[in-house]
Amino acid sequence: MFNFLNSMMNSGPAVSPAEAVKAVAEKRAIVIDVRESDEVRYSGKAKGALNLPLSRLHLMADPNSGHFDKALAAAKKTGQEVYLYCASGARSGRAAGILRQHGFDKVHNLGSIQSWAQGGGQITR
Repeated sequence: MFNFLNSMMNSGPAVSPAEAVKAVAEKRAIVIDVRESDEVRYSGKAKGALNLPLSRLHLMADPNSGHFDKALAAAKKTGQEVYLYCASGARSGRAAGILRQHGFDKVHNLGSIQSWAQGGGQITR
């Protein structure tokens, strides 16, 4: 049980926000906002980000659920990196664990939406 919880909280190695912005711009990676839709409507999201709320991510990341997200499926198939963020970095850390449980190995917790902006990424509303 401890190993399961530890893997869920393991957000992975530290990542440079500027590197993440560049990788997404070059289509080598995707960026996912794991905040709830209301939060995204209120404060915007990273330009080009998918909004896959943590509360539903376990279904959207599971190829056997019937709700597997097409962009996630494509990223997994092509081996693209996945960058995650939320308001503070806590939910995106949990989301990284969920994606790893479903076989995604190139997953990075970017932290907060502010990290994306500090790395030069645009925020859209």
